[in-house]
Order: sequence, then structure tokens, then C-alpha cells
Amino acid sequence: MLGISNQVSIPDNEIDLQAVRSQGAGGQNVNKVATAIHLRFDIPASSLPENYKTRLLALNDSRITKDGVIHIKSQAYRTQLRNKTDALERLQQLIRKAMVVKKKRKPTKPSKAAKQRRLDSKAKRSRRKASRGRVSYDD
Repeated sequence: MLGISNQVSIPDNEIDLQAVRSQGAGGQNVNKVATAIHLRFDIPASSLPENYKTRLLALNDSRITKDGVIHIKSQAYRTQLRNKTDALERLQQLIRKAMVVKKKRKPTKPSKAAKQRRLDSKAKRSRRKASRGRVSYDD
């Protein structure tokens, strides 16, 4: 069971975990041991609530295919168990991220006093710079 929230969890039989050989350098160990994990999770066929499914499918994430299958590959660690844990945590984070509702921005305007302060400071700066000009001695 992968817990998403207090009410929502995913049964283990809905998550497909497959051990494969890791890529990249690593010596003889890489060629012998399948430590990387491929995780597949089918969103439409899952037991997640409908609002979770629609939000996940609406996400613009490269790990989600057009068919609604999440693919996560974990090969950061040397052991299969740590890679499995990492892949499950990343799936959990992805689902939680999809459920976060962004706060709607309320457009604001500066107050009249703030506008006046801005104009006053600009005028003051302008006078200061104007006073730095050449001095004429035509008295």
C-alpha cells in the first residue's frame, strides 16, 4: 500500500515494478546485477478517486504518456531496494503535486499615496542630478 493522503492509498497490485540493469559506468557490478527499477502506474485503470485521475491526466509531465500511464525509472542508488523506495516516493510526490490547488491571484493596484511617494522621490532625484551640472560664473 502506497499512502497518498489519509483517505487515499494505492494498492501494491496496481503499481508495476520491474528490475532492470542500470545504465552508465559502474564496473562489473552493472553488468551482473539488475538494480534499476522501472515503475509503471496506469492512471485510468487505478482505484484512485476521479478528481485525482483527472488532475493527473491534465498534468503536463513527460513521465505521463498519452494513454495515462506514469513511467518512472530510478537508478540513482546501488541497491534495488533503495531504487524501489525512490521510485515509489517519486510517484507519491507526483500525485500529491497534482492535488495542490494553486491560489488564485488577485490583481492589485498601488494606492494614491504610494503613487505620490514615487513621483516625489523621482522629482527629488531629478533635482539632485540637475544640481550636478556645470556652474557658470557669469555674475
